[in-house]
Amino acid sequence: MTRRSVRAALATDFDRDALRARLLGGLAELGLDAAPAERLLDYLALLVKWGRVYNLTAIRDPLAMLRQHLFDSLSIVGPLAARLPARAGAHWRVVDVGSGAGLPGIVLALAWPQAEVLLVEPVDKKAAFLRQCQAELALANVSVSASRVEALAAADGEPRPDLIVCRAFASLADFAEAIQRIVGPDTLVAAMKGALPLDELAALPPGWSVAETFPLRVPELDAARHLVLMRRLASAPRHAVG
Repeated sequence: MTRRSVRAALATDFDRDALRARLLGGLAELGLDAAPAERLLDYLALLVKWGRVYNLTAIRDPLAMLRQHLFDSLSIVGPLAARLPARAGAHWRVVDVGSGAGLPGIVLALAWPQAEVLLVEPVDKKAAFLRQCQAELALANVSVSASRVEALAAADGEPRPDLIVCRAFASLADFAEAIQRIVGPDTLVAAMKGALPLDELAALPPGWSVAETFPLRVPELDAARHLVLMRRLASAPRHAVG
């Protein structure tokens, strides 16, 4: 399906001009480049259309999706870019765990076109949607793994991810345990949360440290959002890679 056909299918309830204006305002508020705006709207159109078929999200209204999905995911772009390795063209290796409908992974891939983004999603219908987005949005920097992250393993000699991120995953302890096979001592691990989960921070397993926690500013959203940044200690015992 082409971009034109996606737009036509959603013409009755997808006011692209109005959504564009809100999106551009949100990007400006977050201090982000407006260059990916049209592709972000294309992704939103796919999310609206296929969300009804695959029940990808409980939110159906395009404006609510813009606010609670796109803006929420865009809110981490600037803070993470400032904390990832200074590398020309943002050539980062990113893993989005439990990507679901591509949040925040596809948003990060659109914001960072030079990054290599792996979307890990074990639910077949959601993984199928991610592949649909990969094809229709021509996301050459995206790959999809229809598996649990625990099943992944880094190949010998392959660089570890620069960033492992999750949104609406389980507890921080479960997240840390799930990514043991792919995380490296230089990997930045980021968990998107609502209210700051003090109990989860206290329950992190040995070998992990909290690097930073801070509130996120999400345009048009009056709700608590926080980003928790973690590191795996270099001296922690590693799981076997195989």
